[in-house]
Amino acid sequence: MSLDIRPRSLGFGTQVLLGMGTGLALGLLARGAEPAVATALGETLHTLGQIFVQLLKALVPPLVFTAIVASIAALRDLENAARLVAQTLLWFAATALIAVSIGIVLGLVIQPGLHAGIDPAAAKAPSSTGSWLDFLKGLVPANFLGLTASTALVDGKPVTSLSFNVLQIIVAAIAVGAAAVRIGEQGRAFLAFNASALTLFRRLLRWVIALTPIGTAALIGDAVIRYGWDALGALGSFTGAIYLGLALVLFVVYPLLLAAHGLSPLRFFAAAWPAIQLGFVSRSSVGTLPVTEEVTEQRIGVPHAYAAFAVPLGATTKMDGCAAIYPAISAIFVAQFFGLSLHLSDYGLIAFVSVVGSAATAGLTGATVMLTLTLSTLGLPLEGAGLLLAIDPILDMGRTAVNVAGQALVPTIVAKRAGILDLERFRGTAAPVLEPALTPA
Repeated sequence: MSLDIRPRSLGFGTQVLLGMGTGLALGLLARGAEPAVATALGETLHTLGQIFVQLLKALVPPLVFTAIVASIAALRDLENAARLVAQTLLWFAATALIAVSIGIVLGLVIQPGLHAGIDPAAAKAPSSTGSWLDFLKGLVPANFLGLTASTALVDGKPVTSLSFNVLQIIVAAIAVGAAAVRIGEQGRAFLAFNASALTLFRRLLRWVIALTPIGTAALIGDAVIRYGWDALGALGSFTGAIYLGLALVLFVVYPLLLAAHGLSPLRFFAAAWPAIQLGFVSRSSVGTLPVTEEVTEQRIGVPHAYAAFAVPLGATTKMDGCAAIYPAISAIFVAQFFGLSLHLSDYGLIAFVSVVGSAATAGLTGATVMLTLTLSTLGLPLEGAGLLLAIDPILDMGRTAVNVAGQALVPTIVAKRAGILDLERFRGTAAPVLEPALTPA
């Protein structure tokens, strides 16, 4: 039996909105306070926010692995499983193409690179860059769990940390799940254990999600304190172009696609909003992945067997914000800023990189890898990326919100087209169910 410990008068979305308002107020308070108070409050909010994101990310590897293995086992019971996978990839590409086209048009119309009040001396190559070779190598798991270790100097002392590549985890999980299904009777015990482990990790997820309002307040407050809005002045036209493109995708393109399939955009956003909100404040599609999967299944009505496959895949390859709108406008900005001409073939390359190369951002917060991949493919100076790093965290909030929305949208459309979407649940008329992402236990 689960116990809902939240006030009955406040829903999950309301609590998150209150957290955002509280974080904004605390951030503004810190920016106007005495240095000692501002420093203490800033460190407190930063620490709380990082702990919350780390807790979410800590659950991602086991959740993704067990969910993908379980979905592979369940896909065999779904009719036209191969067609569902093909349709998912097709819609990933189609929506990315629409998004990058919007980005290219806005870049050409607004011309942000010609209206930038930024010092060219700020141009410098970023510390990390993306390449097609790294992308291809990244598809192959470095080890069974896709984990990597790195050592860096912190305050003069070497600190070793672990990181993971979600795309590698998905590849490994698909292989393990397919093998377990293939060996038949001998694989049933493993699949039963995997199902039990998945249930356990979902329960842990509920406990972490219960902290979302607190994490939201900390992350928003930390963003206001650390970045403020000063840097936006010099790059106002660029920022406006990015957020206009994100708004067009989120509030025009996505609703039109839903309406074209007979689905209510308002119902979709009401169901997916908790994940979209969390994506905005956490700036991580990977960290938001568990919540995105839960709302897609429990609130939108996509079958578990399909959602458990499509949503994790989308969290690594479906990024209309980071991998379509942002690199398109940014590449045009860099070309305009340095007085370089782009031709029709260059715009085709921008679209190609956005549709095919978005998996290069798998597991990362931010879109520097995708941006540098686009710039290097076009032969534009990588130093141009350094011009945009000052406001990247502010842009990343909107980018990630659009990413998460798209990761829930495509499974919804594919499920509707395949006739497997639970329309009663989508419309909110189905019997209530326990929603792990929204009801802590």
